[in-house]
Amino acid sequence: MINKKVLNVDRVRKINGGFSFIPHRFVLDGFLAALGQKELLLYLFLVLVSDRNGLSFYSYDSICTLLEISLEEYIASRDSLIEKDLIAFDGTVFQVLSLPKKEPDKKKRQRRAALEELIQQTVKGCSNDR
Repeated sequence: MINKKVLNVDRVRKINGGFSFIPHRFVLDGFLAALGQKELLLYLFLVLVSDRNGLSFYSYDSICTLLEISLEEYIASRDSLIEKDLIAFDGTVFQVLSLPKKEPDKKKRQRRAALEELIQQTVKGCSNDR
């Protein structure tokens, strides 16, 4: 186990007002790897602007302007995130959903296994350095 310590005690993050988070499972279960650049951009934006229930009310024109993406890129990314069961959208309100229980697909599971192996090798390397 790696001992961690706060590097700058004056700059420890706190939740003040807004609330957003992305669980580690987003990376470990292959959701990050399953998203294209524009999908990831839209997903992270929705996480950042949503309330504690994952809800946000940004319009497509505001999103496209803020993210500097075209309407076509927005629609494709939105629809893909809905298909991947990461967000819900009723035409007005977005909801960032809890992560689905299933892994995205076989290729993503393989990437997860490779990532886990890399982490294990790194941990072994760190323990051998002592």
